[in-house]
Amino acid sequence: MFVRSNKHSAMRSVLILLWLVISACGGNTPSVSSTVPTAAPTQATDNAQSTVTADVSSPKRAAGGTLRLLFWQAPLTVNPHLSAGTKDLSASRIVYEPLASADANGELVPFLAAEIPSLENGGIAEDGRSVTWKLKQGVKWADGEPFTANDVQFTYEFITNADVESTSVPNYTMVESVEVVDDFTVKVNFKDTNPAWDVPFTGPQGQILPKHLFEKYNGSNVQDAPANLQAIGTGPYSVSEFKTEDMLIIGDDTVNTIKIIYEPNPYYREEGKPYFSRVELIGGGVDAVLATQAVKNGDVDYAWNATVDDATLADMESTGEALVVGAPTAFSERIMLNFTDPNQATAEGERSSLSFPHPFLTDFNVRKAIAHAVDYEAIGRLYGRSGTVNHNLVVAPPVYTSTKVPYEFDLEEAAMLLDKAGWIDSNGDGIREKDGVELRLTFQTSINPQRQKTQKIVKDALESIGFAVELKQVDSSIYLGPVEGNTNTRRHFYADLEEFAYSNKTPDPGAYLQAWSCDEAAQMSNNWSKPNWSRYCNPEFDALYRQSVTEMDPTKRQQALIQLNELLTADAAVIPMIQVSQPAGIRTTLKGVELTPWDLDTWNIADWTRED
Repeated sequence: MFVRSNKHSAMRSVLILLWLVISACGGNTPSVSSTVPTAAPTQATDNAQSTVTADVSSPKRAAGGTLRLLFWQAPLTVNPHLSAGTKDLSASRIVYEPLASADANGELVPFLAAEIPSLENGGIAEDGRSVTWKLKQGVKWADGEPFTANDVQFTYEFITNADVESTSVPNYTMVESVEVVDDFTVKVNFKDTNPAWDVPFTGPQGQILPKHLFEKYNGSNVQDAPANLQAIGTGPYSVSEFKTEDMLIIGDDTVNTIKIIYEPNPYYREEGKPYFSRVELIGGGVDAVLATQAVKNGDVDYAWNATVDDATLADMESTGEALVVGAPTAFSERIMLNFTDPNQATAEGERSSLSFPHPFLTDFNVRKAIAHAVDYEAIGRLYGRSGTVNHNLVVAPPVYTSTKVPYEFDLEEAAMLLDKAGWIDSNGDGIREKDGVELRLTFQTSINPQRQKTQKIVKDALESIGFAVELKQVDSSIYLGPVEGNTNTRRHFYADLEEFAYSNKTPDPGAYLQAWSCDEAAQMSNNWSKPNWSRYCNPEFDALYRQSVTEMDPTKRQQALIQLNELLTADAAVIPMIQVSQPAGIRTTLKGVELTPWDLDTWNIADWTRED
């Protein structure tokens, strides 16, 4: 139930809230594009000596009026390295740029780099221990300050400062140092040979921050940085306003809806770009179904992550004025299992602590039983064209996926495993127990129609074989949000099972798989900033991961990464279910939208235009 906070006296439905939030944008709503263009992002591949200047007099620049984006999960920061998820990264990517990013084919496209390093041009060291990037010259931040190699070096220092607690750290663990060679050349030195040289400073977690705006906030005071919200980057737009639109009470949580207003970067280097004079991002307060309705009605131009059932997508497209755009992604919708006990607490109040192993999810047979109790095909039907059944944790690129199916839906096998392990219902109450411990669990996820249906399918199956299951739903801006001020996050994982979608952010899945390493456990001591939210620990996995990190033979490394994926799924450390496409809903006059699995939907927003 959605109830107004004490800030407002009236109770209103989500539909009314959606109307109020969209109406707050003001003005007439433009229409958007009927075909998805195929042009690649026009980031020029300049040589190291080229100079890029902004053409602020171009008649096309800022001639397109207002572009309206709707995110049903509210971004809470425009600092990509403090991001709690895709929503924050997407909001940041409108402003910031990496050195390079990978297109839909996995090919690196330069943004702030003048060229892509290679062995041929001398950028990649023959011993694999360093990579040298040449940067575009003449690039300026939106406040007119020059972009230089010092900003790249500072971004590394910011991300790896333990006091900052950056969420981008896994992409930089192999980096020994970042060296400024000159104003437009930066050298990244690695701790050892590194086949994944193209992970640091590329893609969503490679976005470069301005040193002159963050230098004073490179530490425990990072949350005080004005630029976390009033973001100024080298990209096509900067943030002129970040404001809370409304406040809701959803369950036990206070949830804000937000509006971010972006204006063109007057120093943006691409001639005639950006096209829109203003971008308004509305976040939160609705679900994906209502977001598609807003596109259909023409209230917004673009609805992010329209992962809904086929009937809802068909309804959005029924007028011929909106369409679904999408591409295969690396997102895996999975059930995570907690290897620590969420029901015990340390003296400091920390639950799911390494001090308290889980009372039954550490039992391999129990985990296997849960994996066999998931009806993968029934859940796949919920997604339709928004996703397909996939038992891999690494679902893309295909070269790193496995053909093995670790578990199939089989309740008889699940029950047999529990019997074998000594979990029986001795008192006839329908709940199995062993040594005084009952198979009672809490299964949490975000508020989302498909996830609630998935929860119901899993609950019914588990209860049929002797579990007691409590379902918990949390608003997405809390559940997928930062850890500050709330423990109902997926990072705290104060439940036994939880569901969400996540992905490797680059074509190389090494940093992504690191999230199951023993020393990456999210705990109070690191403010839950580390990526191992399950607190899984397996020395065999760690040894294989360490081998993969420095393996320079492409075939051997490919096999090591596939084996890591297979080890996790065979051990039922995680239960992958669906490869999610995360389609977007757009108006049919919006042109230039190009999606890639390896960056955010907004990665080429500089190329978006509107057809009259």
